[in-house]
Amino acid sequence: VSDQKPLGCWSVKHGQIITCPVVCNFETHEYIAVHDDKVLRIWKNKDINLDKVFKATLSADVYRIHSLPNGGPVVLFKGGGVRTLDVLLEAPQQEIENVISDEVIKWSEAFMEGQQPVLIFATEKDGDFFVYVQKLKMNSLHKYKLEQQELSKPLSFTAYMKNQIITLLCLCSNDSVYKVLIPLQQNTEEEERILFKSLLLNLSVSGSVLKGTSFVVLDKDHVAVLGSLAVSGEEPKECLTIWNTKFQTLQTSKELPLGTSGQLWCYEEKFFFTHGKVLTVMMYKCETSSLAAAVGKLKDSQTPDVSSFVNWNTLGDEELVVSFQSQQSVALKSESRMTLRSKRNTVAKVQPDTVSVGQLLLNLKDASTTVFEDELRQLMSKAQTPDFQATIGCVITALVKRCKADPKYYPRNFLLQIVQTRDLSYSLCPDLMAIALEKKDVHLLQTCLQRFPDIPEEITYACLKVFLSISEAYLQRIDVNLESVICYIDMEFNNKEVKTEIVENGFNAELEQDIWDTKITKETHLMADGEFCPVGPQKAALLNAVLHSAYSETFLLPHLKNLPAQQAVLFLRYLYYLYVKCSEKINTALPGIRSPTINQIMDWMCLLLDAQFTVMVMLPEAKELLSNLHKFVRAQVRFYSELNKIEGSLRELQRLNHQKDSQTYSIEVLELI
Repeated sequence: VSDQKPLGCWSVKHGQIITCPVVCNFETHEYIAVHDDKVLRIWKNKDINLDKVFKATLSADVYRIHSLPNGGPVVLFKGGGVRTLDVLLEAPQQEIENVISDEVIKWSEAFMEGQQPVLIFATEKDGDFFVYVQKLKMNSLHKYKLEQQELSKPLSFTAYMKNQIITLLCLCSNDSVYKVLIPLQQNTEEEERILFKSLLLNLSVSGSVLKGTSFVVLDKDHVAVLGSLAVSGEEPKECLTIWNTKFQTLQTSKELPLGTSGQLWCYEEKFFFTHGKVLTVMMYKCETSSLAAAVGKLKDSQTPDVSSFVNWNTLGDEELVVSFQSQQSVALKSESRMTLRSKRNTVAKVQPDTVSVGQLLLNLKDASTTVFEDELRQLMSKAQTPDFQATIGCVITALVKRCKADPKYYPRNFLLQIVQTRDLSYSLCPDLMAIALEKKDVHLLQTCLQRFPDIPEEITYACLKVFLSISEAYLQRIDVNLESVICYIDMEFNNKEVKTEIVENGFNAELEQDIWDTKITKETHLMADGEFCPVGPQKAALLNAVLHSAYSETFLLPHLKNLPAQQAVLFLRYLYYLYVKCSEKINTALPGIRSPTINQIMDWMCLLLDAQFTVMVMLPEAKELLSNLHKFVRAQVRFYSELNKIEGSLRELQRLNHQKDSQTYSIEVLELI
């Protein structure tokens, strides 16, 4: 989310409509979708085309699919019928009972009670609301009618289950949140029972009223509500608010001037909601509720900033976070900002075991370099906790901040050690690669490219530009990981390559090209044979790291158009060299660890030519390169075209060999026509 990198994208055909949210099956790691109400699709990450994945047409319209971590997916139909996915797939056309009559489902949720799934859904008919609770394994269904109140209509629902009691919360049109308790243990299936509501929270404070649109439960004492805050004499303003239901207080609120879709989601202590045209993610942390915290929060005028993404480990100079204090009720952490709530004075020296990471880093702000690094190493050596990754992110951010404050300070080995030994990502420490680019630390950049799965295309391009611009003489003095090149490049004797590979299965690029084009010059033969690599092994290893980096063509192409012409030609020469090297082998694979694949090489060649084609055509030094590349590709196309012509004959030969069971040695001559 932070780097806007699409990890997967699937589309239905034109005219088809996805009619309920797609879910993930936690047991099989598959995605499940329904389009046009009845058509079920199931696929995995490696699948590309939805038309070719599993498809099942059901007998009734689907309302929602709920995926439970230990119970598998549960399918709720618009008529109120419920099936587990496994049962449904045994007979997709099985008849689905119609549980509700003339009622419309407004909301649903699923839970696990021990080993059995429990589904709850709310319906509406003529202004009356009903609640259904179904236990799938026991085939038990209970229907309830929600108590109706004048001028109070449920707008949104949420629920949670604890001690075999479902707590249903209703956000109503009278700007209040009501609570309903539903016990799961029911001995008899009564026709219909009335559920009485009790007032949980009144969404008004200091004369302002919040018109809520959606809400989520954070813990037993806190709820988050998204809606419009109406102040007399002013235009309503959309905002995200957090309320303490125990003390009936507004904990914090943040105005959202760009507007929202009215939907709010919560997962693993993160909020998800749309703000303008972006998806906003905010972390939160709930602590033990206390009256002091609730009242104290009302006096605090500071509210956390909201941005299009959240980097909760970026520590501000004056706003370093102490986020895990018992006095604190709810902490919202957002980009470059963490608010210090504790009123305790900072002592001169605090042991790391007794304070938060943020407080420790505050205390080390003015420490000497030796003490600073020793304390950070101690902090990282502690046993891993649920927040360990965030701690590592804080450590890297603290190191980078000191580098920015003191240009002479740059702990190259320390940073490299952290990246090599920890499972990190770019979004966890976004300033790290920026400072490495500034220092031209190519070894650290190479390691980041190899290990970070979420590097933005802008940073990938910046790395490529730095790698191409650095001289070979400078790179020879630098330690670079050569694992990806040592098996096919060996530069000795004034950078002349010693070729040691054996051509496999009689395939030779020179022979194949010579068959199809006898007019190729001697120089072209040398290049086609891959006699010379246009870059040294260090630069080749760095460029290989770029080739392995994940990217989106849409975001990378604009940056590649800005690549200087000479660097673009050099990069294309190297890609062409790799292309020829891959073609020497019948399996089109380069030897070595993390060597580029033929698909990566081809994709980057196409991308570079798309971005720089006009420049390439105009440059005299690129003319011969483009001509050689064209001839080599044309030769390969012709070669594979000839192979396609005899494909049928080869299959027939394979079939004949299977039919014959010759016990003695024989030689057969088959004529291919």
